[in-house]
Amino acid sequence: MAACGSETARTLACRDGAAAARLKVTSIFVIFLTSVVGILAPVLLARFFKGKPAYDKATLVIKCFAAGVILSTSLVHVLPDAFAALSDCHVASRHPWRDFPFAGLVTLVGAVVALLVDVTATAHAELHGGGSGGAGYKPVGTKEEMAETKKSAESRIESGELGASCGVESDQRRPGDAEAAAAAEELVRLKQRLVSQVLEIGIIFHSVIIGVTMGMSQNQCTIRPLVAALAFHQIFEGMGLGGCIAQAAFSFGTTAYMCFMFAVTTPMGIVLGMILFSATGYDDSSPNALIMEGLLGSFSSGILIYMALVDLIALDFFHNKLMSSNSWLKKASFIALVLGSTSMSILALWA
Repeated sequence: MAACGSETARTLACRDGAAAARLKVTSIFVIFLTSVVGILAPVLLARFFKGKPAYDKATLVIKCFAAGVILSTSLVHVLPDAFAALSDCHVASRHPWRDFPFAGLVTLVGAVVALLVDVTATAHAELHGGGSGGAGYKPVGTKEEMAETKKSAESRIESGELGASCGVESDQRRPGDAEAAAAAEELVRLKQRLVSQVLEIGIIFHSVIIGVTMGMSQNQCTIRPLVAALAFHQIFEGMGLGGCIAQAAFSFGTTAYMCFMFAVTTPMGIVLGMILFSATGYDDSSPNALIMEGLLGSFSSGILIYMALVDLIALDFFHNKLMSSNSWLKKASFIALVLGSTSMSILALWA
């Protein structure tokens, strides 16, 4: 661990408030534009190509690329920064931060909170999303349901209900099948919308931390490479969130709102950091700032890890019928996942 003594001559030379301010103003516009490009690309592609033969397969591959980006963001970018902030010598020398790994604990809390939100919202959708009388949709396709359906059909055959021609029987069963399919489709859509919303919350936490930290920094040597790295970071992260938003099929207003919030969060964080520094002279390397950065980063990392592993990767690789029925699509999706995580991990060399 580096000593907590006086700053080196190089660090002092890099601390130029005027030059740092110019870089931060430039970064606001650059990061905003790259954020817009990143999140709108999958959303617009979905609008133009929805209904095409290869649309579902392309969306799945893009979503797997996005899952790799989000998983890498949480494990390679956010979590190490949180541990570094809370293990800084200014913080680690104080009680209780030196006695317990709080970064790991808060990451665990973030993952558990994401699970709680996921379970609660899904249960609410099942109870109240299905129509009148509070009778919500029931999951379809489970082993128990398939066994019950088979048993019911066999009993109807034995009682002579199905003695008529097969054409009549299929006509009698079509309304129920259509209703069950519609119920299942609606549940899937509700789940995708929930995933998109919780994912955006985790990303917004992360973006605010990045923006405020950068806005309070007066080190131009740190800011200069950070601008380029964050521009690519926002493109990849925007593609991840945009892919989830596109698949969730939100209304135009909700889609526009979610895209706008993602695009402006980091620039707003930079502006907020500049205002805080100007008003208070608050040092971004002070113990309190490092503690806040570490706790918020750990919490958002827990959310992102849960969302990437449970609601994106596991959901698609183990519960997606399209992928399970196409071996080449599963291979392509895995390659996309690796490429997404690799591209985001490489950016850790600069930010």
